[in-house]
Amino acid sequence: MQEPQAEGRRALILFAHGARDPQWAEPFRNIREQVLLLRPGLCVELAFLELMEPDLSRCVGDLAREGVRDMTLVPLFMAQGGHLRKDLPPMVRDLEHAFPGVRIEITPAIGESAPLLAAIAAWAAQQVR
Repeated sequence: MQEPQAEGRRALILFAHGARDPQWAEPFRNIREQVLLLRPGLCVELAFLELMEPDLSRCVGDLAREGVRDMTLVPLFMAQGGHLRKDLPPMVRDLEHAFPGVRIEITPAIGESAPLLAAIAAWAAQQVR
């Protein structure tokens, strides 16, 4: 865990699915590093739904024990599938119950970002030579 500094006791949790192949997480680690460059005082952590560590429970627990009370969870998923619609909300409710005083705000999935979708479409269009 990284010690929160200038931005106070708040954290950004980048939340990804997870995979058996450890290299699968590299793009997400890269995103975390880029966020840290953009927001140097912000505590930024990466958590996974399954198959990789830390899972969300461990991540939130570690942050809560460090005194972080406000957490923003950004799902690094392309769409609001079953995991985000059905699995994540009860997980977050259980964590807020397990760590009184902790508030976890869930943002939309990154795949719902119009600028991101436009950037992906532009990149894809450029692949045809």
